[in-house]
Amino acid sequence: MQKTFSEAEYAGKKKLTRRDRFLSDLEQLTPWTLLEAQIAPFYADNTGKRGRPSIGLPRMLRLYVVQQCFGLSDEGTEDAVYDSQ
Repeated sequence: MQKTFSEAEYAGKKKLTRRDRFLSDLEQLTPWTLLEAQIAPFYADNTGKRGRPSIGLPRMLRLYVVQQCFGLSDEGTEDAVYDSQ
């Protein structure tokens, strides 16, 4: 699969930021599959229904954990997602 311009630019970055290191450590230390399996029965997945499609459980779980770690509001988390590469 071909990289996007944003991915190519990010891959060429030389300095690893504290946020990048933190997120990398978080990705390695957190048992995501175990957490997803426990949450899945309660996660409302509205695919095929009316309204806006839901975000997948893996992405939503990671967003929630990052939101709690950085102390962000819902709007702050959304801004951080749009602001980051």
